[in-house]
Amino acid sequence: AGPGISEEAMTKLFDPFYTTKPVGKGTGLGLSISYGLAVDLGGELLAENHPQGGAVFTLSLPLGGNLHD
Repeated sequence: AGPGISEEAMTKLFDPFYTTKPVGKGTGLGLSISYGLAVDLGGELLAENHPQGGAVFTLSLPLGGNLHD
């Protein structure tokens, strides 16, 4: 497993256009869009470092429901 996510990056992880990739190698929109979709659907997207290394992302969405309510 990798080193996980730095404390600095963890605070900006879901910000639009934030990326740790070199210029031209990423837009920084993937996690921002994913987070927005999760929240819009009544859920949440969380990130944390795993104790043995690497990172864990948890997506929680409500059961059922109608998107057109």
